[in-house]
Amino acid sequence: MSSSFSWDEPEGLAARGTLIVLAGRGEHGGVYERFGRRLAFDAYRVRALGDATTDPTVPDRAAKLLADESLPGPKVLVGSDTGALYAARLAAEQPAAVAALVLAGLPTAPWASGSWEAEVEARTACPTHQGRLTNDPDFRRGTLGDTSGLPGLRLDRVGVPILALHGKDDAISPVDQALSAYAGHPDVRTVLFNGGRHDVLNDALHRTVAATVVLFLERLRLSSELPAIAEGLA
Repeated sequence: MSSSFSWDEPEGLAARGTLIVLAGRGEHGGVYERFGRRLAFDAYRVRALGDATTDPTVPDRAAKLLADESLPGPKVLVGSDTGALYAARLAAEQPAAVAALVLAGLPTAPWASGSWEAEVEARTACPTHQGRLTNDPDFRRGTLGDTSGLPGLRLDRVGVPILALHGKDDAISPVDQALSAYAGHPDVRTVLFNGGRHDVLNDALHRTVAATVVLFLERLRLSSELPAIAEGLA
């Protein structure tokens, strides 16, 4: 599914930035409707793309969105599951275009559930999202064991702030492995969610997760505005 999904700020409000979401294995951009609507309510534009492991056009389309001057900055890449790996690679390749990264449910190893029931339980504890995935004809089941051809996580090449979000009960990507992957990078702020599972942006604590993202974005905007404020006071 190669289409993209869009959510814009409410009429009458100035957009505060743009989030470009890269979905994970089996997903499409529409899976992030709830996340997109919530961030758009806070005046951030959201563009959600599909699964780069099966749609090779996703990284190029993300790059075009980064270059699109009609979309307001700061521009932040949001990656879930394998989307986190592709987002980090884009940030390394285009440091001037990306203001920050939000990485959720970073994949650390292949995972095989053996059944859809086990997979959906491992993905999310939210009954609403479980139902959406179960009834979504465009969602591809049984993809979490596919790690072939994925880009490596080279955070040493990333020079922008990173917000790392992870569920403490993530059975697909155990939290200790994710923390090891982030260890040593000076610009990573890691937030762990008690009871959180793999699809942390669409989990039972999705409101808290979205609020955490908004706070991160607001701090990012403030830090970028401080030099101009200081100059005005000089």
